[in-house]
Amino acid sequence: MCGIVGYVGMQSAQDVVVAGLKRLEYRGYDSAGVAVLADGGLAAAKKAGKLVNLEKELGDRPLPAGRTGIGHTRWATHGAPTDANAHPHLDNAGRVAVVHNGIIENFAALRRELTGRGHALESETDTEVVAHLLAEAFSAGGDLAEAMRQVCRRLEGAFTLVAVHADQPDVVVGARRNSPLVVGVGQDEWFLASDVAAFIAHTRSAVELGQDQVVELSREGVVVTGFDGELAEVRAYHVDWDASAAEKGGYASFMLKEIADQPRAVADTLLGRVDGEGALHLDEVRIPAAELREVDKVVIVACGTAFHAGMIAKYAIEHWTRLPCETELASEFRYRDPILDQRTLVVAISQSGETMDTLMALRHAREQGAKVLAICNTNGSTIPRESDAVLYTHAGPEVAVASTKAFLTQLVACYLVALYLGQVRGTKWGDEIRTVVRQLSAISDEVDRVLTTMEPVRELARSLAHHDTVLFVGRHVGYPVALEGALKLKELAYMHAEGFAAGELKHGPIALIEEGLPVVVIVPSPRGRSVLHDKIVSNIQEIRARGARTVVVAEEGDEAVVPYADHLITVPATPTLLQPLVATVPLQVFACELATARGNEVDQPRNLAKSVTVE
Repeated sequence: MCGIVGYVGMQSAQDVVVAGLKRLEYRGYDSAGVAVLADGGLAAAKKAGKLVNLEKELGDRPLPAGRTGIGHTRWATHGAPTDANAHPHLDNAGRVAVVHNGIIENFAALRRELTGRGHALESETDTEVVAHLLAEAFSAGGDLAEAMRQVCRRLEGAFTLVAVHADQPDVVVGARRNSPLVVGVGQDEWFLASDVAAFIAHTRSAVELGQDQVVELSREGVVVTGFDGELAEVRAYHVDWDASAAEKGGYASFMLKEIADQPRAVADTLLGRVDGEGALHLDEVRIPAAELREVDKVVIVACGTAFHAGMIAKYAIEHWTRLPCETELASEFRYRDPILDQRTLVVAISQSGETMDTLMALRHAREQGAKVLAICNTNGSTIPRESDAVLYTHAGPEVAVASTKAFLTQLVACYLVALYLGQVRGTKWGDEIRTVVRQLSAISDEVDRVLTTMEPVRELARSLAHHDTVLFVGRHVGYPVALEGALKLKELAYMHAEGFAAGELKHGPIALIEEGLPVVVIVPSPRGRSVLHDKIVSNIQEIRARGARTVVVAEEGDEAVVPYADHLITVPATPTLLQPLVATVPLQVFACELATARGNEVDQPRNLAKSVTVE
């Protein structure tokens, strides 16, 4: 959540920063601001609401031209989304400007301390205290990077800070603890941002910042130190996607583009993971095979959509490895005293790699001695760096807040982890693994085929736009698919949607069934798990007998469901465990189209942010 951009170079800082903030709009925000160093002083503008409000303000009252600047899009935590609470925040003299992501947990004590020394704070935010502390520290030493190090040593919580000072007109300083910050290195220009998307139009050369580090950008280059002032080693890397990947590509929304990207994303996630003999080689999984053979339990931690991927992974891991597997909400994990030890493998799933709930769960697991394997889409992010191993998905940038292609690639990565555990532990024969890998490799084309048949789904969605409630039910891996379908509808259409295990209907939820209520049913294949199929057909009959409007997602050729489906959505026949890769896609299209019909903004749903970097 929140977007940060900083710039030092020869271009107009205001133009670079505002353009960078535009590329970070997908993160979700409720105010925006920019500060520029020019003519020996500091000028700032900030407005509540969308970035267009700030652009209008800058059009009416332009800032002086400068080549050093910072900007921010804020998602409110401390204080309402108002002009006064928007970033940047300045000190009383107007010489320091600060932008901030995260939460400073001891800000109240620091605020009392500052007011006791005569500082006048004008906002409700935790951020403003940093501007005043920096001003004090700078006045004592005249160096912004050193002032930042001193201040950071006093702060508690998770934060990314970026600051400028009018007395150092060619310097931008940043700091990070538990919140993302990346450096972009261009030709005689340098960038700071919470996401590489902010500067990808200018450079694809980046530098990864570690935990508790301060970075100073100046016309001389980049200097990175720890909070203690010691020079730090940094890792440079090349961003392997370009600016066009963050554009809509002719689609009406990023979400539609990302749904259409899924066949390629699924295929890309499989690339390079299988050798010529059909054996899996997960080079990023640095945990020795001998240690994986000692694992006696797997625990998956994740939030939201990633949690649903973890629920599906549980079925695959237990079936293919015979290891017990638990799937936990990361936000609850460390508060219930989970049982972990050196023989536990914790799998942390996060699209951004910065999800704070998942990061805190990961850290708790490592404190207990467990091994942690991260599944992530963002190279260089915090969760992979703090894990023992990582399996990167290759979805490319996902701009829409509601996740689509990240979910499918997380599923593929989970299947790869399950198969790899089966391989190193000897619970799956080589030919069995090769068979599943071939089936996974074919899924990309099947997803593509599903996407070509979605017009009836769009028509159905438009016809249901006036409804207040939609229910989703499924069995086995269809249950997490139902949960994901309901979540997408909540996120995008702002309507009541619930997912249930179909067998639980008779234990209470069937009381919700009434005349005309849309109920989406995910039907497992009749092949292989026929008992599951037969039971869910009975569930459909129960639902329809009470007057509900049944929307049935079933594989091609499943004639048993036809008499009971008011609307039939067919997907290609796939092995039971892999069915979520095709069954989820119609639900994504359904939610997107229904939300659009209701006039909602599908890329930036209200109250949501792409990367949740606070607990």
